[in-house]
Amino acid sequence: MSGISPWTILLAAILTNNILLSHYLGMCSFIALSRRIDTAVGMGLAVTFVSTATTGLNWVIYHTMLTSHHMQLEVFALIVFIAVIAAFVQVVEMALERFSPRLFQAMGIYLPLITVNCAILGVSLFMVIRNYGFLQSLAYGFGSGLGWMLAILLMAGIRRRLRFSDVPQGLSGVGITLVVTGIMAMAFMAFSGMVHIQ
Repeated sequence: MSGISPWTILLAAILTNNILLSHYLGMCSFIALSRRIDTAVGMGLAVTFVSTATTGLNWVIYHTMLTSHHMQLEVFALIVFIAVIAAFVQVVEMALERFSPRLFQAMGIYLPLITVNCAILGVSLFMVIRNYGFLQSLAYGFGSGLGWMLAILLMAGIRRRLRFSDVPQGLSGVGITLVVTGIMAMAFMAFSGMVHIQ
């Protein structure tokens, strides 16, 4: 994958290979925290920061330690990736508690759950599977975070409008959210002709 420009990977991660809308990773916090725009922005920024930082660090650890000719510890990649993600989530959690207590309270239990957010872990695993270089991995991590944030912001805006809509009782709540998510995923498929990364 060394011939693919980081800019191409960044654009693809935001639009055509959106981690949430094409792979449906990170749905739990997406559904729970897309009720309010301010919470969606905070969670989106936190996911983008953690995704970018951990992808870069996980690339360095994977290529310098885990795949070393002397050690060959690739089997521990999953455990190491989760540990790195957990450490960064702790940093984000402490920073939010110190500088934005209101946002910290609004996110509640879902902030620590970034640690096991399958979208962030998926980015690190896809980086390894696709054999990205360091800059490509950073672009993919940043683009995936931005794509996730774009999806949750769109959903927060739509759910705000849905409060004033006549939604059938059987579809109210999570039901209509999943229907709208599916429609958003189909809408994002329109970008697939622009750029596509396997």
